[in-house]
Amino acid sequence: MYVIVGLGNPGKEYENTRHNIGFAVIDMLAERHGIRMQEAKHKGLLGRGMIGGQKVLLVKPLTYMNLSGECIREVLDYYKVDARENLVVLHDDVSLEPGMIRIRKKGSAGGHNGLKNIILHLGHDTFERVKIGVGEKPEGYDLADYVLGHFSKPEKALMVQTARQVCDAVEVILGDGPDAAMNRFNKKKETDG
Repeated sequence: MYVIVGLGNPGKEYENTRHNIGFAVIDMLAERHGIRMQEAKHKGLLGRGMIGGQKVLLVKPLTYMNLSGECIREVLDYYKVDARENLVVLHDDVSLEPGMIRIRKKGSAGGHNGLKNIILHLGHDTFERVKIGVGEKPEGYDLADYVLGHFSKPEKALMVQTARQVCDAVEVILGDGPDAAMNRFNKKKETDG
């Protein structure tokens, strides 16, 4: 079984914020594959189903971003899932342009507090993650204010398209493995003209 986790913060005030793009992708994956996100346990909202012939558990941690590792650790322990093989974490990344996707099989937290907490609770950084670009904070902005800010109208349209691509990437990871997904989705953004 694969555990696919989208990072975000619970509560209406955080919906459609940059930090909650992981939650948005989980919702889209659930809708695409007829998975109901209704099981509240292990400090998260869970949904079980199948994606590409693989059993999956979709997870939205309800611990708030900076404590995401608490939920993930409980889920992995309860379902006896090896994070090195069968955990995929979807999260926002301010170092990538809006709409860009980067798939990695391991790596540091890169300043992302949700990832820091996951690495702390797992005791290692070897798990697949799909980084979703939300763009760098503008000059003079506080990082927390920026990631907890809402997308503009044009950004929102781009992020819906990006969320669809992330769903496609997750399907490739489950079907053909992370290397195939990296080859297909870790591309430089094409420039116009």
